[in-house]
Amino acid sequence: MIGKNTQIIAFVILALTQLVIPANMIWQQEQLLEHGTEYKFKTAPVDPNDPFRGKYITLSYEASSFDVGNEMDWDHGQAVYVELTTDQKGFAKIASISHGAPDHTEAYVEGSILFVTRNGSNRVTIGYPFDRFYMEESKAQPAEVTYQTAQRDTTKTTYALVRVKNGKAVLKNVLIDGVPIKELVGKELLEND
Repeated sequence: MIGKNTQIIAFVILALTQLVIPANMIWQQEQLLEHGTEYKFKTAPVDPNDPFRGKYITLSYEASSFDVGNEMDWDHGQAVYVELTTDQKGFAKIASISHGAPDHTEAYVEGSILFVTRNGSNRVTIGYPFDRFYMEESKAQPAEVTYQTAQRDTTKTTYALVRVKNGKAVLKNVLIDGVPIKELVGKELLEND
């Protein structure tokens, strides 16, 4: 029989563990938001038949395809480390990809290979861990419409603001011509009331 003190100690340890694990996850995300390098990922149009599931917008990025030396070195679902840089307009672009984490920079994110061409073009498509932008339920549907409309309008620039550091990434916001989508949706909802 286990003593009462042992049971209390075990309970306290269990309770603390249940608090420490989620608190640590939150702390890591906050550290990334505070200290990570900020990149603007220009979004690309998504199939309008299913771009939205639940309470989030599904995002696709222009900086998701990359030419590799040999497509046979890559497989669907494989982890990949994407080293980032920016173009002349300040948008993220892929500098290189590798099987292991680069040790010369913090400006990389871990993703996965979504597609390998296998036709000799030596091109891979990369999936990022920040392809969903969550919103409150009341703004989700109007945000979907606003996002899709902006994607079709070639005069508008739609991009995701992402903080990146040492392989980790946090999607901070989605902007249309520099204005957060939540603000645009909020204005539209007020105008329609």
